[in-house]
Amino acid sequence: MEAWLESLLELLALPKFGLSTVFVVAFVSATLLPLGSEPAVFGLVKLNPHLFWPAILVATAGNTLGGAVSWWMGLGAEKIYERVKHKPAEARVLAWLQRFGPKACLLSWLPVVGDPLCAVAGWLRLPFWPCLLYMAIGKFARYLTMTALLVWVLPGQFHP
Repeated sequence: MEAWLESLLELLALPKFGLSTVFVVAFVSATLLPLGSEPAVFGLVKLNPHLFWPAILVATAGNTLGGAVSWWMGLGAEKIYERVKHKPAEARVLAWLQRFGPKACLLSWLPVVGDPLCAVAGWLRLPFWPCLLYMAIGKFARYLTMTALLVWVLPGQFHP
């Protein structure tokens, strides 16, 4: 068992592949901490082009799980503060989120507002699994678009 774990860690370790690093960076960047994971994904793909799809999938998984943590944090915060006084603008945003429901989590890929959106979805007690699905779709589309753009559309701009 120890040999299996060691070989798995060796496979995922930097500098050989860096998939574990991409996972951790993507996970942390999906919480409320300000961190971007696209540079880590792009750097890995630029150094190892054959890892394009594994990097996209690992980043999507890490970022989606980070979004799930934000959802649970929002749910916990809602349970602690049962009543919150909202300003009119906040009430409109909450009403908009409730109207769109879990589909609003498609926007979890957006900078600045995307990660707090996952927490608000938990706060509003939107269904967890549909929210997670929509988060994953939005985050996958972001990583695919950003990495493909950087690797294939602007290849002359970036050299390792």
